[in-house]
Amino acid sequence: MHEMNQALIDPFGRQITNVRISLTPACNLNCIYCHAEGEEHPKNQLSTDEIKTIIHAFSRYPIRSMKFTGGEPTLRDDLTEIIRSVPSHIESSMTTNGTLLEDIAHDLKDAGLSRVNISLDTLRQDRYKQITGKDLLGDVLAGIDAALDAGLTPVKLNMVLLKGINDDEIPDFFQFVRGNRDLVLQIIELMEFNDCTSHADVDNLEKKIASQSTEILTRRMHHRKKYCVDGAEVEVVRPLHNTEFCAHCNRIRVTSDGKLKPCLLRRDNEVDVRGKSGEELDALIHKAVQQRRPFNQ
Repeated sequence: MHEMNQALIDPFGRQITNVRISLTPACNLNCIYCHAEGEEHPKNQLSTDEIKTIIHAFSRYPIRSMKFTGGEPTLRDDLTEIIRSVPSHIESSMTTNGTLLEDIAHDLKDAGLSRVNISLDTLRQDRYKQITGKDLLGDVLAGIDAALDAGLTPVKLNMVLLKGINDDEIPDFFQFVRGNRDLVLQIIELMEFNDCTSHADVDNLEKKIASQSTEILTRRMHHRKKYCVDGAEVEVVRPLHNTEFCAHCNRIRVTSDGKLKPCLLRRDNEVDVRGKSGEELDALIHKAVQQRRPFNQ
């Protein structure tokens, strides 16, 4: 184990403890609201070794967690090898649409993956096809079961709230996660990335949930709250017009083609690290961290 480097702290006093690595821009769904991790016309995705180099560089800092995203990360056939390269002192997790999870959940757990976030915006088959373009809801539900069985827990269900599409399903989702401590519902505010016009009022929904809660906890990341409602664990993620969200942001992103991305919502401060290693890569990591600015400022 290398000697640990000093903490990565940006000019606003925010320490980087979470690295989010996009493994591929490819996806087997076509969701109406997709923000593609803020990537625009990405070049060829990083190789296995390039990803391992970046993981190794960040692991020499006091990083608590690494999250693998896409596109859809399960489309990579080297996924377990990548996960296995994360040092044991860092928690590894993954965001997935869950459609391919059933057959590989146990392999991912064996490779060291701690937990998964699974995108699930509806529990109704016709709506799932409307939102994602594919009739694969059954595959996702099987993937959730497999993740629970493999111990990739807590399994967080990411539900993007879409006005006029799924905003009447909140009670159904509460029922879906109720009584299972390994399932957490995350209700996510739609980010205005493209032409999706289904932005719902998450603010009032959160107030309603808070009023019904028996317990409210505040999470370290983004200072967001977790609500316990009649046996259901619920988090509300509100990135828009939310100063708390930016003020407590602790993550830096790596795009699928090897750029460090200090902020999801900006493209003017990315730092290309493809092909870099050693001290040169370290210097670029520090450069990216120093370019972090809260989006709302």
